[in-house]
Amino acid sequence: MTTRMIATGEATAILPAGSSHSPVTVIGTEAIRETFDDLCLQQAINSRTAPGVSQLVLNPDAHCGYGAPIGCVMVSPTHIYPGPVGVDIKCSMSLLQLDLPAEAIDERPVRRELINAVCRRIPTGAGRGSRHVEKGREVSTELGKRVLTEGASPSVCDALGIPPEWAERCEDSFHRGHDDTSDALVQRLEHLEFEEALPKLPQKLQQLGSYGGGNHFGECEVVELNREQSENELAAQVFGLRDQHVAFLSHCGSRGIGHLLATRQFRSLQAKFATWGIPLPGQDRELVYAPLGTTEADDYLDDMALGANFATVNHLLINALVLEAFQEILPGTTGQLVYFISHNIARREIVENRPAWVHRKGATRAFPAGHHALQGTHFAETGHPILLPGNPQAGSSVMVATPGAAKSCFSVNHGAGRVLGRKRAIRELDQRAIDLSFDSADILTNCRTYPRDEAPAAYKNFEEVLRSVTMADLAREVARLKARFVIKDASDADD
Repeated sequence: MTTRMIATGEATAILPAGSSHSPVTVIGTEAIRETFDDLCLQQAINSRTAPGVSQLVLNPDAHCGYGAPIGCVMVSPTHIYPGPVGVDIKCSMSLLQLDLPAEAIDERPVRRELINAVCRRIPTGAGRGSRHVEKGREVSTELGKRVLTEGASPSVCDALGIPPEWAERCEDSFHRGHDDTSDALVQRLEHLEFEEALPKLPQKLQQLGSYGGGNHFGECEVVELNREQSENELAAQVFGLRDQHVAFLSHCGSRGIGHLLATRQFRSLQAKFATWGIPLPGQDRELVYAPLGTTEADDYLDDMALGANFATVNHLLINALVLEAFQEILPGTTGQLVYFISHNIARREIVENRPAWVHRKGATRAFPAGHHALQGTHFAETGHPILLPGNPQAGSSVMVATPGAAKSCFSVNHGAGRVLGRKRAIRELDQRAIDLSFDSADILTNCRTYPRDEAPAAYKNFEEVLRSVTMADLAREVARLKARFVIKDASDADD
């Protein structure tokens, strides 16, 4: 199937999508392109030829998903697609920089105390909320509803003990409704409650400040700055990164509330497609859509915004709780949020001089220095931080976009990307070898045995993925993050 892709450079290619459509833009070296299986490529073609889609980008971490590949960017000026957002609305990354030198966590007993302190505050796994841990933050139903409609507003941050300045270091600290107002979200939430469409809402709101299962994680890191390029000194300073100091990286999303909102939207649109007799793109039920301006599109955009606001505050609260845990074990510790950025969201952006909805499914925004959307932010002169998780043993990366990111609709991959499906990884990988590899790397975890479907071998070669990004001139690496301990859950992934 890789012969269908036509190389245009060492780390770029195109995938023809028929005579009536421009080709799919492919980012990846030859070695990476060989990891794209037939289903992934067919999903890319289905997505590119779907109604209203003007561009599609396949990133180096791409693998098959629901409808659209995970690791793709879909642009449409006229339609909204739930599939390229997914059921974990606004699944995201965040990074907290602490003032601790690396040697402060050299000793294993200290790291074990930190793991326990974090786990006393932040639950993990499907259905888990603050009531399941000793020191979780209690969230009233009234406050939880404000989170859904306001996002990280100053009053919400104050009520939850989140430093309000952290909102300035979010890709989006809040989302509004389809008409660009918060009132639309208040009305939508009232409608959903009246329709009894949000069962067990109070319990789901209690999941604020928690990790999901599967590929969600919290990871204690040591920052290693890449000093090979002089521009990185300024970027690191603006980002707030401190070389050879401790940081904390988190991966999570909108938890149960996002899953509920998304699956309800899928079922509603699928039922309407069946009633209307409209053909599905590629005959795939996960590629349902709604033309902008319709009631169906408005409802989806409102529901996506509700889930996205929850995900934003969830991450900020997680970081506040992590800082609190470090302060319990290592008194006097201070911390600053580096950035919070999504990889499962649709955003309204200017693409080729016209507004369009940019759907990023397992893809992350990458605006370089001077991009108009960064004017007035901390990152106008450097570009914003890009947080790319690899795996605990290969490390993760903080990158910044270069002007060449225009070729990928100012987007890059969201991580390494799976090379083994979950069932295959569980079937083929050896549990003892996995656990020994973590021990020999001196990386502690909260798991009795590390989940086999999340083992490093289940993911693509991270160095080759990063090489694809740099060779395609999309971004450069500012720092590498080296894991010292990992917080995971062994349950099924939310996304």
